[in-house]
Amino acid sequence: MKRLTWLVTVALALQLGLTPLLAHVTPQDKPVDVAGRWVLTVETANGTATPTVELKQDGETLTGTYSSQIFGEQAVAGTIKGSAITFGFKTSFDGNDVTVTYTGTADTTTMKGKVAVGDLGEGTFTGKKQ
Repeated sequence: MKRLTWLVTVALALQLGLTPLLAHVTPQDKPVDVAGRWVLTVETANGTATPTVELKQDGETLTGTYSSQIFGEQAVAGTIKGSAITFGFKTSFDGNDVTVTYTGTADTTTMKGKVAVGDLGEGTFTGKKQ
């Protein structure tokens, strides 16, 4: 009986001691809803472009279609974790394989960040949901 009392006392002490610590544990941020059509403004050393991207979202997974005068229509894939967004595609440009990657932050109506166009250069982008 003394052993049972001791075990219950230790268990309660542990529970009470850990409860304040567990109260500070927060669940991972729910991904922002970015599904829909976006108009982007891309600024690079070569000038400004205004591609569009249509995103579909399944939890943190993004798929969709990118459309621009430079790269034409491309299938995109990416992720949204909380407000951190990454998406991109692989294509051929002037006979070279190029990976285009957008990284930044998003809310339900705007996004902004950086774009890397393979070894060709980098730039910045902003986006507005239509």
